[in-house]
Amino acid sequence: MEKIIFMGTPDFSVPILQGLIDNYNVLCVVTKEDKPVGRGNKIKYSPVKQLALKQNIKIMQPKKIKESIEEIKSLKPDIIVTCAYGQILPKELLQIPPLGCINVHASLLPSLRGGAPIHHAIMDGYDKTGITIMYMAEGMDDGDIISQKEIKIDNIDTVETLHDKLSILGKNLLLETLPSIISKTNKRIKQDPTKVTFGYNITKEDEKLDFNKPMIEVYNKVRGLNSWPVAYTKLDGKIIKVYECYTKDRIFKNKQNGEITNIYKDGFGVKVKDGEVIITKVKPEGKRKMNCRDYINGMKSSIVGKILK
Repeated sequence: MEKIIFMGTPDFSVPILQGLIDNYNVLCVVTKEDKPVGRGNKIKYSPVKQLALKQNIKIMQPKKIKESIEEIKSLKPDIIVTCAYGQILPKELLQIPPLGCINVHASLLPSLRGGAPIHHAIMDGYDKTGITIMYMAEGMDDGDIISQKEIKIDNIDTVETLHDKLSILGKNLLLETLPSIISKTNKRIKQDPTKVTFGYNITKEDEKLDFNKPMIEVYNKVRGLNSWPVAYTKLDGKIIKVYECYTKDRIFKNKQNGEITNIYKDGFGVKVKDGEVIITKVKPEGKRKMNCRDYINGMKSSIVGKILK
């Protein structure tokens, strides 16, 4: 049976690793270093490490992958499979396994290369996305395509729901594709450089809502960042994280973009470029996540007419 080294870190990678464990000989798992999290700075293992520990699989956690090249070489893997590992693999490592280094990427390449393709698929208004199984190269997600499978993006999908769908799709497509890679009968398709788009890692600036934008863009940003890292705005200088909203066609006179227009049964309206966004679930600074009605009921004065910035 072919010997596999798996490289991955977050929840998205777990079903893919489990599929490999169930069907192949996984020699070793390479994942990112343990990091302290939360107020107590407690060490939390990555989801991939947690699974590897349960399965008694060898674990490597180099600060930089270059540190482990010789150890990886000594294991003599037939193939290396990566999925959201978090580091670019150097050429020396790519040349180790005779069957190559294969990546499971959560977009239909060459669309949305980069570290946050699921977020951007929703935020940028895509109606479909998918999984690409590809050969790794020295550039970012620019290797040859082996196989792809697409999935529709529902207009109520969030990054969380789409993430879970794509993770399972990734596992299934990888298991369908691996036999052809092992037998060296797989396709190898060059990416079209004229169709490249990017889904770079989300920055703090990306998370901020801009109410000067059309309502569909505001809506897509909210669901494209729900449940992590979550879109935000500010009211009276305090951060409000916005989890859920919907849109409403409405024309306003003498109101600014970002102005709170009305209180509804399920939330409050905000004027945007071409209509109104109704915000329904929030997390005020220093408080728990809550329905907007609870948030409004806890306010000491009316918020209608105030400006979100």
